[in-house]
Amino acid sequence: MLTLQRFLFEPIHKPFLLNPPSSKKPSFQQHRVWSTSIIKGAIAELEGDLELPPNAVRRKRDPNWRGGFSLGIDLGMARTGLALTKGFNIRPLTVLELRGQKLELKIINIAEQQEADEFIIGLPRSSDGKETPQSNIVRSVAGRLAVRAADRGWRVYLQDEHGTTTEAVNRMITMGLSKSSQQRKLDAYAAMMVLERYLSTSGQGTELVLPKNLELQEKLRRGPPKDADFFSDED
Repeated sequence: MLTLQRFLFEPIHKPFLLNPPSSKKPSFQQHRVWSTSIIKGAIAELEGDLELPPNAVRRKRDPNWRGGFSLGIDLGMARTGLALTKGFNIRPLTVLELRGQKLELKIINIAEQQEADEFIIGLPRSSDGKETPQSNIVRSVAGRLAVRAADRGWRVYLQDEHGTTTEAVNRMITMGLSKSSQQRKLDAYAAMMVLERYLSTSGQGTELVLPKNLELQEKLRRGPPKDADFFSDED
């Protein structure tokens, strides 16, 4: 398996063995082409080795697996709903009326407080399964959030959210929430529906949002630092 450390720090002692030996010194253009080929090949191998299943998949593979919590996110134009799952216990968390960098930093801060190590972001789709114009906006925000999260070893996944708003409204009506409460909490309950779908399918069908930066990919491979108290009984 190719590691980022090997790729970045091990010298390539024979960079011209891609072609038959020649007494003629390679031109600058040849050297550039060969070096580019080596780098592209290394990146492809690294990404191919990078398996980062969501927590639900890990839990299905190993019922005794112990890991972090999941933060569900329902991104809107003006409001963003958050929900949290700890094991199979899911609850609406809060609604944020922020945008841009302030929103991303607030989400990271809440994840840290709640000890979450993955984000499940609802991806809008139409009834026929196709992505919508809103999907592009969500993908853009998810990409920026993935960069911030990866620096901490946290992962970001996209989950189909079609119909979750309707499911959230029905859930709140069943619970007997007032109209005003429904309006205030809708986005958080929609995020909870995203998490319920994620868990009900054991994380199958989620899409990992992978930063392009190789150092961040390596941080994702290592994962977040383990809590010494939480894992002390495994030592």
